[in-house]
Parts: sequence; structure tokens; C-alpha cells
Amino acid sequence: MYLKCRNLISLIALVSLLTNCSEREQPEIITNLAGANDTVLGSNSAQEATNPFFEESPLYLHYPQFDLIQNIHYLPAFERGMTEQLGQIDVIVNQVEQPNFQNTILALELSGQLLDRVSRVFYAMVSAHTSDGIRALEQQLAPRLASHQDNILLNRDLFLRIEKLYGQRDNLELDPEPKRLLEKYYIQFVRAGAALSLSEQRRMKELNARIATLETLYSQNILSEVNALSVVVDSEEELAGLNEVLIAAAKEEASDRDLIGKYVLPLLNTSGQPTLASIQNRALRERIHRTSLSRGSRGGDFDNTEVLSNVVRLRAERAQLLGYDNHAHYILEDRTALTAAAVNNRLAELTVPAVANAKKEAADLQQMIYDSGQDFELASWDWDFYTDKLRLARYEFDANDLRIYFELNNVLNNGVFFAAEQLYGITFEEKTSFPLYHEDARVFEVYDTAGTTLAIFIADFYARPTKRGGAWMNSYVSQSKLLNTQPIVANHLNITKPPDGQLTLLTFDEVTTMFHEFGHALHGMFSAVEYPYFSGTSVPRDFVEYPSQVNEMWAIWPEVFANYAIHYETGQPMPPELLDKVLSTQTFNQGFATTEYLAASIIDQALHQLAPDEVPNPNEIMEFEMVTLEAAGILMDAVPPRYRSTYFNHIMGGYHAGYYSYIWSEVLDADSVEWFKENGGLKRENGDHFRKTVLSLGGAKDAMALFREFRGRDADITPLLERRGLN
Repeated sequence: MYLKCRNLISLIALVSLLTNCSEREQPEIITNLAGANDTVLGSNSAQEATNPFFEESPLYLHYPQFDLIQNIHYLPAFERGMTEQLGQIDVIVNQVEQPNFQNTILALELSGQLLDRVSRVFYAMVSAHTSDGIRALEQQLAPRLASHQDNILLNRDLFLRIEKLYGQRDNLELDPEPKRLLEKYYIQFVRAGAALSLSEQRRMKELNARIATLETLYSQNILSEVNALSVVVDSEEELAGLNEVLIAAAKEEASDRDLIGKYVLPLLNTSGQPTLASIQNRALRERIHRTSLSRGSRGGDFDNTEVLSNVVRLRAERAQLLGYDNHAHYILEDRTALTAAAVNNRLAELTVPAVANAKKEAADLQQMIYDSGQDFELASWDWDFYTDKLRLARYEFDANDLRIYFELNNVLNNGVFFAAEQLYGITFEEKTSFPLYHEDARVFEVYDTAGTTLAIFIADFYARPTKRGGAWMNSYVSQSKLLNTQPIVANHLNITKPPDGQLTLLTFDEVTTMFHEFGHALHGMFSAVEYPYFSGTSVPRDFVEYPSQVNEMWAIWPEVFANYAIHYETGQPMPPELLDKVLSTQTFNQGFATTEYLAASIIDQALHQLAPDEVPNPNEIMEFEMVTLEAAGILMDAVPPRYRSTYFNHIMGGYHAGYYSYIWSEVLDADSVEWFKENGGLKRENGDHFRKTVLSLGGAKDAMALFREFRGRDADITPLLERRGLN
């Protein structure tokens, strides 16, 4: 998944998006963004005089000054940034000159650079390395930033200037990219409510402020629940089946929490938990799984049912205020899908074969339970455990045994980076001269084909209590010819960190995720647009996952795989027969994987296709989920949704009414993989073509036009159906 920020248009999206599917390293480790300064959020003259946000960072490519940034710097920077931008807007609307592209659209695009600078760092820390102080400030800022955005997007005088230019756009002799920028600003202002009456705008401002506050609370509750509900285990014997590294990590986590002699299993953000595939103790598996599913709906301080109900209702009201039936209709109008009907139809056509496959898989697992002499009925906490046993029986290998071939640094350097080098001609050099926000972060300078600097890449792979779950990409600096800036992008994963002195061995899913997120990073690094508005991943949400999903293909490309799948002790490559077995399992368990994903997507759409008076009350939320899934023909007790609505961070970020985007983009991805195969695979000319037609253009052209330019035609769904075994 990706995260983006624009000085005006995407600011509030960033505020909530630094959620959930979106650069570092140095000699001295700086982690001063938490801890001693947690409670110091105000401002004073001494701090303001040295505020590192007030000027562009003097570090290379304007890399953030993490060694100087303290919590006390954020609020003054936000306040000055908002004041500066509103002053810049006043200059635009109060000028005597008639509107033209330069004095209105370009001036708007150049506004708010201080606000953009502090927002990118602050909201990166909200996700990657939060603290009590940051969380408190996040809550304080949410309504203020919503109000700030409204003060611009609902500025009638500003809108009238944009509207006048929009009406003249065909006669302004603009090149395609500036013309598209004008059109995008006009559409953005209209969709924000600029054409509403003054009384309607007042209500719009109230709604935006309240929604922003609740979205922040929802996301903070999720992180609080994850930390509060970590599963405590009394003895190592209960963890039988779990590998030694993970047991050691659980013991260390317990020690860090002063639970001496015990073991702590932190929860990941999804419904399913990776430990369920290995732990032999069925009672413990059930406890872990039920704990995971209970998040946000068990009552108490972090319950999200009321928060969710209110957000959905307020979003629906806002949509109707703007003239739409519901929030989904409003959101999808601005996506490549265009309509809720198109999304519903795509999800429905995939549901029938997915559920049919999942039921076949369930029957196989149930038979394995019987064959082992057990007579209990397959439950959701059994699925992963017996799936691994079935994989072993059917393909003669254990997925956990693959870890010895996937050492993190080897995967990164000889897999992820190697594929990019072969495809695009870029190279990487780890740097130790940049300040860090956390000791686990690493920094790489990325060089283009001519040996010139292309970007800075920050890699932050390990899980920690101050980091939200999931995996994502974000940008600290976006590319822009107008601003003469080059990208600084970051990838974040949540890999369990082994005890000191032990190597990090990855699951194959973690390997694939690393390739996926680096696909987002490439999208940001290869950007070659004029305006920040279009930079990198600034594309429709149901298109943004496309480049990252394409990059996953290189994880199993024979030449790449052979280069990184190396035994961490012997240095021997993975045996060809084992690789063949890995590849032969690509459709294995896809019924489950597709069903759990579709279930979450259907919940997302169902919630956001409601009118305000149809939104369930807090005590009805969980029942609404069940009724929705049953009506869609996808309710399976053994296959819960990948996310339940009370810990579904995507729908509080930029993926509300948009979680379908992953499978929508996968249609493009699967068809693109076929193109690469047809044209010789890992070749520079293929990478150059993809870079030129898709990765470099960001949002400067229509998304589907970019795909057609790359592929030579519209997308075909057949490769997706074959990939997932749904044909």
C-alpha cells in the first residue's frame, strides 16, 4: 500500500491515510521523536528560532533533519504553515489581474510548502514511530487541518477564478499537463463543495472537522488494541511448533514488558495471525484467533463500533450534501471504476468461484482432521495449521522450511534491488551519513542509469510497539520539475525482529510484500512530472496498486529467485525441485485468500453504499457484517474477512469505499505480467518501456490511458482468473 501527501489536495487524505496496502541509515542513531519530549507540544520563542521545519532541510535532497526534529517543533510549524498558505491564497484572490494559469493555478500549486514539509514528516511518524505526544497532537490537529483545507477549497473567490479558467481551458493554449492540472483543481474544488450555498458550506465544514477527528480516534484505537491485546503465554511448551527464533522473540517481548518467564505474541493488523500456522496447541490457537477478531468490538476504551457508525453516517450525509446517493458513489466517481455498480459486479463475479474453491479447500482440511484421528469440526483458527500440513502432504514441503533461504539482507540486495538493476539499470548504495528517526531504519542512495542520483530510499522493515501494522510506502519529498525536487521515499514492513545476533529469516509472504512495497517506491522514484500534484503515486486509488503488484512478479522470476534464494548458512541456492514445488503452489489456498479479501471489500462497499438513515447503530455493526456477507453468498465461519470493520484501517484512510482497489488493480497486473512474459521478461528494454509509459508519468495522464499505452490494448481479466484458480 502506498501513502501520499500533497500540499493542499491530499493533506487530509494523508492525515487519515497514514493508515494501512505506500529511505534510511546512518552512523549515529537518533530516536528523539519519542520519550523525553512527549509532553512538550506547545511553542516558545527559543524553539521557534531553531525550528528545523521553517526552512527547507539543508541536507542532501532536502532529507529530513531527524537529528534536530523534536515534538515541540511540530505544532509551531503546522501553525505557521497554515498561516502562510492562507496568506498565499489571499494574494491570489485579491490581485487586480484577471485570472490566468500562472497567477491562479500555478500560484495555488506553489502554496503551502512549509505545511507540506511538516505534514510529511509528522504523519510518517504517526505511522512509523508514534508516541503519546504525537498521538495527542494528531488528535488536536485533525479538525484544524480539516478546517484549513475547507478554508481553501470552499473559498468562493478562489473558486470563481478557477471556474473562469476552466470554462476557457480549450482556448488557453496550455500544454497537456498544465491543462490537466487546471481541470483537476476545478474538479477537486467542486467535489469539496465549492459550488454549494454558504449555509451548505457551513455544514460541510462541520462534517469535515468531525469526520477527521473520528478517523484519527479510530486509527489510534486500533494501535492501542493491538498493544493491549498481545497474547501472553505462560510456558514455552504451549508454543510447540513455533520456530526457535519466534519463540526467542516472544520471550524477549515479554521481558521488555516486565513479564519475566512468560512469552508475548503481538498481534498483526489482519484477522489471521501468522503464528496460527505453526502452534500445535489448539486451545492457544483459538485464544489467539478470538482475541484477534475481538479487536475494536469488545467494549472498553478502544471500542470502535460507535466511532465507525458515526464516521459512516457522517460520510453519507456529506455525500448527499454534494448531490450523491451515498459515499461510495461520491468516491467511485473519481476512480477508474467510475460507479458502484461496476465495483459490485466485479466483486460478485469473483465471489462465486472464490467461495466454491474455499469450500473445496475446507473439505480437504476437514478430511485431514479426520484422517489424523480427530473428530472436531474445522474452525477458522485451524485453517492455517492444517493448510500447512496439507501443503506438506501434497507438495512435500513445509512453507516454514523456506525461511532458511530468505535472509532479509540477501532478499533486499540480491532480490529486490537486483531485479530493479536488471530491469531499469539503477543501482543502490547504503549510506550511514543521514540522521535516523529509529535505529531500525536504513538509508540508500539510488543512482540512475547515467550514475546520477535518482532518489533516496529509506527501508524500515521491523515491527515495534510504536509502529502501526501492515506495510506501506510514503514520500518525504516528491519529485517535481517545477520545484526542482528529487524523491525521498520510504518502505515500511512489520517483520518480527529476531534477538540480537540472529539473522532475520523471512516467510515467502514477507518476501513478496517486500517486492510489492518496492513497486510503490519505484513509482515514486521514477516520477518525471512538472507539478507536485501529479508526482509519483498521485493516481487513482484503484490504479495505485497496479505498479506494486506488477513488481511482485520478480519475486518468483527464475533469474531473480536464484539470485536471492540462498541458504543463510551454507550459501547454497534453493534446490530446483524445491523451487518447482514453491511455484506449483501458486494457486494453492487461493480460495481462502480470495474469499477473505472479497469479504472485507464487500463490507467496505456495503457500509459506504448506505444512506445516512440506513447506517447501523454501534450495537448493530457486527450483525450488519454478518447479514451483508450472508446476502453476498460469502459468509463462511472458517474464513473470516481479512479485516473486520472495527479494525479495518484502510477504510479510515484513503481506501474507504476503495478496498476493492487491490483486486481491481490485479486485473491490470496479471495482464501486464503476461506482457512481460511475451516480451522476454527481465530485460532492460521491457523495464524502460514500463518506466516510460507508466512509472514516470504519475497522475499527469489518465490512468487507463497509461495502461493502454503500455499494453497496447484494454485489460483482459483472464490472466487474473487463471492466477487465482478461478477459471
